[in-house]
Amino acid sequence: MIKLKSTIKCPECGHEKEETMPTDACQHFYKCEKCGALLKPKPGDCCVYCSYGTVPCPPIQQERSMG
Repeated sequence: MIKLKSTIKCPECGHEKEETMPTDACQHFYKCEKCGALLKPKPGDCCVYCSYGTVPCPPIQQERSMG
């Protein structure tokens, strides 16, 4: 079962917000609504959800469930 919601935590200010992830693409940028920091994926991660979210993005979840 693929989860579509993930809570992103800003590494700059610690603000957390639950977001709905896109199912058909990786999200490469995310702007923190509290401090305005522009988050980008960490090296080796495909998207901001894999780097800063509580749940990896749907394409990665699907890959792991098939693997």
